[in-house]
Amino acid sequence: MLEGPLSQVQTPEVNENLRTRVAWLYHMEGLTQDEVAAKVGISRSRVLRILSNARHDGTVQIRVTTKLTRCVELERELETRWGLGQAIVVPNPQDEAQLRDIIGAEIGNFLSQNLSANMTIGLGWGKTLSAAVRAIVPRNPDGIRVLSLLGGLTRVSAQNPSEFAWRVAARLGAECHMMAGPVFAPDERTRDALAGHVGIRDIFSSARALDMAVISVGDLTPHSVFREYGLLSANELASLEAAGAIGDALCHFIDAEGKVVDHSVNRRVLAVHPDDLRSAKTLVLASGGWQKHAVIRAGLIRLQPQVLIVDEHVAERLIAGR
Repeated sequence: MLEGPLSQVQTPEVNENLRTRVAWLYHMEGLTQDEVAAKVGISRSRVLRILSNARHDGTVQIRVTTKLTRCVELERELETRWGLGQAIVVPNPQDEAQLRDIIGAEIGNFLSQNLSANMTIGLGWGKTLSAAVRAIVPRNPDGIRVLSLLGGLTRVSAQNPSEFAWRVAARLGAECHMMAGPVFAPDERTRDALAGHVGIRDIFSSARALDMAVISVGDLTPHSVFREYGLLSANELASLEAAGAIGDALCHFIDAEGKVVDHSVNRRVLAVHPDDLRSAKTLVLASGGWQKHAVIRAGLIRLQPQVLIVDEHVAERLIAGR
């Protein structure tokens, strides 16, 4: 882990920011020592010395816990601007494709550190959340219940993001409750019938009194899960956008101000309504990437989470109010 005391021996030119940047690029983003040296503008031999000292003084273990000053500043500003109990801001990676895994690691760490016996945890889905599983430290506290807050996918070509809840439950040795139905029913009547099933009805009821909820938000870009997995037709997606939708929270499509749009798709979604999560003791919203800024902002307005996990770029825009 990248945590622990700072090195007892610090030369003036090796400050905390430089040491953290070097450790982050090498251990978290997988750059070679030569690549790190080129990125930060120092020699490879100096990179080697910094990495060696970081391992010996405890800075480097599994993850980097010392943060860049700018990330810490953004966290405090987000907390003030949006009334958050805690903001967690991760540095922008050199490779944008790594952002999902980096945010996922923070989600897994947050879950691991905030578990206690007899908790009921509600979970959303998505690729960012799925990336959290391997970062969860199995602690196996007694009486943990994990609830999937929405139905599943009926067709996937790779890892199913709707399996997130049971994968977390398996990692924790917890009891898991799944919504055994498709996330989008063919019509409103079928959706209501599924929601009336005793097991699914119990999940809807329990979701109003969660100890913790962890969800993400999705966009409507060409890379969204809705387009990638064919969950909705091109006509349906175009119709949602025409109605003002910019993305979703628990597969409920919302506009730029966080309002659930009036659309038939929202009436046939088998998922807990975002408003029901406001009573959770701890609600965590985790997402990132420039293309998600607008829907993250909308999610903040609608969900009013206690905790936000996000990247530097989005954090800056959220603070600026853009």
